[in-house]
Amino acid sequence: MKKHRNENSDKIKQIKLIMIFGHALIIIIAAIFMASFTIRKNDMVLKSKVSDLTYALNVQMKLNINTYLSKLESVSTLVFGMDKAVSYYSSPENSDQYEALNTEKLISDKLYDLCIMENYVDFFIVYSDDHTVGKVSNGTTNLFGDDLYNDMAQTVTRNRSKDGWSTGYNDDFRRIYYVKRINDNALLVASFYTSELETVFVRPDDMRDTTVRLVNEDHYIMYSSENEETGSKLPAEILDRIGDSTAASFIDDEYLITVNTCADSWYVICSAPTQIILAERNIVIRYTIIITAVTSVIAMILGTLLSIHVTNPVNRIVTKLNTQANIDRLTGIYNKLSFEENAEYMLSNAADGERHAVILLDVDNFKGVNDNLGHAYGDKVLADIGNILRLTFNSSDCLGRIGGDEFGILLNIPANRQKDFLTLINEKCCALCDAFHNNYTGSSGDYKISASIGAAVFPDDGNTFAELYRCADAALYSSKHKGKDTFTIYSDVREEADDNA
Repeated sequence: MKKHRNENSDKIKQIKLIMIFGHALIIIIAAIFMASFTIRKNDMVLKSKVSDLTYALNVQMKLNINTYLSKLESVSTLVFGMDKAVSYYSSPENSDQYEALNTEKLISDKLYDLCIMENYVDFFIVYSDDHTVGKVSNGTTNLFGDDLYNDMAQTVTRNRSKDGWSTGYNDDFRRIYYVKRINDNALLVASFYTSELETVFVRPDDMRDTTVRLVNEDHYIMYSSENEETGSKLPAEILDRIGDSTAASFIDDEYLITVNTCADSWYVICSAPTQIILAERNIVIRYTIIITAVTSVIAMILGTLLSIHVTNPVNRIVTKLNTQANIDRLTGIYNKLSFEENAEYMLSNAADGERHAVILLDVDNFKGVNDNLGHAYGDKVLADIGNILRLTFNSSDCLGRIGGDEFGILLNIPANRQKDFLTLINEKCCALCDAFHNNYTGSSGDYKISASIGAAVFPDDGNTFAELYRCADAALYSSKHKGKDTFTIYSDVREEADDNA
């Protein structure tokens, strides 16, 4: 009897053990399934977020290099303000050598001033006889030799603007050259060290593992954050993945790659090993396994929380980079591209009978601030102007910095001011002028800055942002013509044109 009781007891224990182990097995299988699902889901989200983050970084780098190159092109156009530089031609047949020497000295002094101001390596004019005026570095002289003019002339690849960019002559990628034709016998040449691009391609601290490259149309690396790559061919594993793409993002088990076309058919390429860029995934897996070993319920809850915990920092980084891509860092308002996109969107969605105004503001005498007080102080003045705009306009208005010292505003006229919209526009323009009247720079107020303003009304003066911009720009030009420090509404410009006609 006792034996049977022991046998029955053993069977009950066995059943209990089977039930416990069976239940545990079900829990473990369910936990593994949920953990695997959580890991895979987190992996997908993390890859998507990191891909978006890297692409946002690429877009920012594209904007940076375009702005940098555009600035050099803009500085080069200053040479065309010198009649002597445009019309002068160095020639052995020049009969008045004294006058030629004086002319070349005037041209050279101007070129040296521009070169020093912008910290360029070269800034000179080369004539068809290979005679040069301006700052020519020894490196350029040694690189091109006696056929400087003809070699530089081949760089002029853009027929419309008669200019072009180049690097890699004789496999030398240490400098990037900009060449612009002045006349049939003269070329303006400017250059900077590719190492200067280190200040253009600035990566966030949490993206230091990402390699940023500037590549020409032949896929030679003009700049790389990995300095030893400069001048070499784009690695095959990167080139094979991007192919002929001009704006795309790729991610696989080995690489995360983004590519964007920038100025002069060059490419900005950002890449990073997937295992490094997705290193946080290992943390997710480790924590999920530990939690699964404790209990399936806790594993599922903590797996979800861990996924949220991991993706939230990526969301914050993406948001931060998107903000950096849209906002002008100096003034805290929209940059040119974002301002135009937002203004166009707001105008295209305007209701019938709704009025808006595009206001363009150009800072008068700003060059004097930079020349006499320095660029750092000039940056402070621009930041103050951003504050003036935010204080003058409402949060519903769109504010942007659209040039070095030029600003744009899309004024949203509220419903209660639609009938006297011109009065509101005049009030805002007067407020801006008054704010600038009180804004002096220099310790003793030596340099006064003011604002020339032009405004155009939607839909009276145009139905698109481009049309309103042209009208506001014409009004701004009228303000400049009147002696600056004033504002003009485009309707006044139109009336004056009708009267003159």
